[in-house]
Amino acid sequence: MSRKRATRRRFLALSGAAGLTGMAGCAEQIKSATGQGNGDSSNETTDGSDGSVPGLADGVPSLETEFNSREQFRQPGDSFDDFNDLEPWTVEQGSGEADTDVVFDGEQSLKLQSNNGENIFAQRSLSGEDMTDTDLSFAIRTTTPQSITINLRIVDRFGSSKTYSLREITYRSPDIGWFRSSPGVYQQSGQEPTLDHLDRLEIQVLHSMSEAEVWIDDLRTHETPDQGYVMLSWDDGMLDYYEKAAPLHDEYGFQSVQAPIPRWVEQGGEGTMSRSELTERQEAGDQIVVHGTHEGIAPLEDESEIEARIKGDKQWYINNGFEGANYIVYPHNSYDKTSLEQTAKYHYCGGFNQAGDVNTTNVYGFDPLALPRTIGNDLEISKRCVDLAAQHNQCTILNFHAFDANNTMPEGDYETLLEHIDSSDVEVITFDDLWKMRASNE
Repeated sequence: MSRKRATRRRFLALSGAAGLTGMAGCAEQIKSATGQGNGDSSNETTDGSDGSVPGLADGVPSLETEFNSREQFRQPGDSFDDFNDLEPWTVEQGSGEADTDVVFDGEQSLKLQSNNGENIFAQRSLSGEDMTDTDLSFAIRTTTPQSITINLRIVDRFGSSKTYSLREITYRSPDIGWFRSSPGVYQQSGQEPTLDHLDRLEIQVLHSMSEAEVWIDDLRTHETPDQGYVMLSWDDGMLDYYEKAAPLHDEYGFQSVQAPIPRWVEQGGEGTMSRSELTERQEAGDQIVVHGTHEGIAPLEDESEIEARIKGDKQWYINNGFEGANYIVYPHNSYDKTSLEQTAKYHYCGGFNQAGDVNTTNVYGFDPLALPRTIGNDLEISKRCVDLAAQHNQCTILNFHAFDANNTMPEGDYETLLEHIDSSDVEVITFDDLWKMRASNE
């Protein structure tokens, strides 16, 4: 049966406009954001939500969200395989079975396990399917999130293929749960696959551990947008961005997403942007989003402590008039099931599952609070991210801190990267733009 789908191409009308993971977070840890921050924000903010896009604030947002974005947008697109019938699937390496106890949706999920340290490969036929202008997403849960890659590989009848890849999962165990991934294309064969003459779909679990255990459920399809996108994400609010990178951004007309650390701003330490400088950059078009208390949140065990921290962190951004406070960058890319439940009370979108390799996303099917991004320390990897975003109409989120840090490319390379972006068929976006696409395509 054919599954060719019409393409709505809605975004332009709606928008109007595991080696490196350890260094992906920031070096210094602090204990809290500020001494303020648990007050009521109702007198300082207006809840100016854009009626056409749920959760899109007009100005400084309210403290609490109006809905749980992970629940409201839990199953975007169209169902392709609910895994209630595993007859089409074969496991070529490793082991696989139906699991009726651990389920994202429906009656059962597909549980995959390695035999010791080997990788896992499962596949099903795609005969008769048409994946033209189609992206994929799936629900995933794993007890072994370290040093693991999840691939979806589509192969046509002539052997050509393309591989969608989630390169890293920074979900912290043991408090694990489901999240949705809609990875972008990581690589494609020299001969472009014929997407209306397909042979099979492969699930590949690649890892470098003694064992791997993964559950897959609710495979869904989504339209491919009209173009590719790039988000330039700068963490910690360092003066390096303000003095060196921001003038380049202004020259090219590129916005950035900045995630400053409140305590560092309040302390006014050398090398950190001030509140007035952050406000100046917001007025120039940059988006200031929540980074908060600069310690990983997943190790916290008390649910009320987690909520108090998330709430207090967001309050600082609201108090200081930062309009991107509905979005969050997890310190040290640390999150787990409990922190996601609490984060959804205060934020609509954020992440990240961060990797040192190409780690892109499609724009209509990702989990709103578990986005992927790539460490921007290597010019060639970053340029490849941009090229793949342009070629396959997907989104790459590139992360930077300061030019003298080992998780950020040198200043000269960054200017080269901006030149490359400027000459590529991509649009530089903020969280608002990405959220418009995600929330408008349920």
